[in-house]
Amino acid sequence: MSAMQEEILGLEMLMDDLEEVTLGMRTYFSGRISGIRTILVFSRWGKVAAATTVTTLILKFGITDLIFTGVAGGISPDLRIGDIVLGTRFIQHDMDARPIIAQYELPLHGLTYLEAPAYKIEEGISAIRSLLETRQLHEAISQDELHHFGIEHPRLFMGDIASGDKFFSTEYDKQSLSRNLPAILCVEMEGAAVAQVCYEHLIPYTILRTISDTADENSVSDFPAFIKNVSSKYSLEIIKNFYRLML
Repeated sequence: MSAMQEEILGLEMLMDDLEEVTLGMRTYFSGRISGIRTILVFSRWGKVAAATTVTTLILKFGITDLIFTGVAGGISPDLRIGDIVLGTRFIQHDMDARPIIAQYELPLHGLTYLEAPAYKIEEGISAIRSLLETRQLHEAISQDELHHFGIEHPRLFMGDIASGDKFFSTEYDKQSLSRNLPAILCVEMEGAAVAQVCYEHLIPYTILRTISDTADENSVSDFPAFIKNVSSKYSLEIIKNFYRLML
């Protein structure tokens, strides 16, 4: 599953026995990659859209594992555009049911953060790190695009991802989130909702994000170009490597 339509388009080409199923305004691509039954879908943007999509994947298509790709705005000053964040914990930064329960706590769960399964984190590290060490991700992008976005060599980070129904495009919002949740590496609009659905249905999951922007006033300047020319190619190579490691 991807939060970006462009990332799905590249993955379709890897599939054998491809079929399309349309449900709830989404097109699900069903087939096999390297002999493994696979469903591809664009989740659309936002927590509700992503939660609806992953619920359909579980209840209609019977998935037993989920890989969710997409982009995020960097909150940590250590992150650069082109870096990759493998989520280990997920929090909804706009969840606030005070005074009934604490800020950020998930109602009826008694949890603030949802933690990705440890073995899925290890699988993600293996799939991504080998691509970085061989510079395969770097070589998938044209030199012009690397220069344009200032990408010298992408790096892998593991840590907390915040999600909410808000696109971060001001330094004020970025600093506010960083003060309230100082461990957050990056922010996006779907991951924590997907993690909650998977948690409730006992589905193992991997959520990874390519840093597309700095979550401030510069966030929208080259966003479409980055999706088309960088993150979609990252996701294609990473997913291909996940499948290589499964065989």
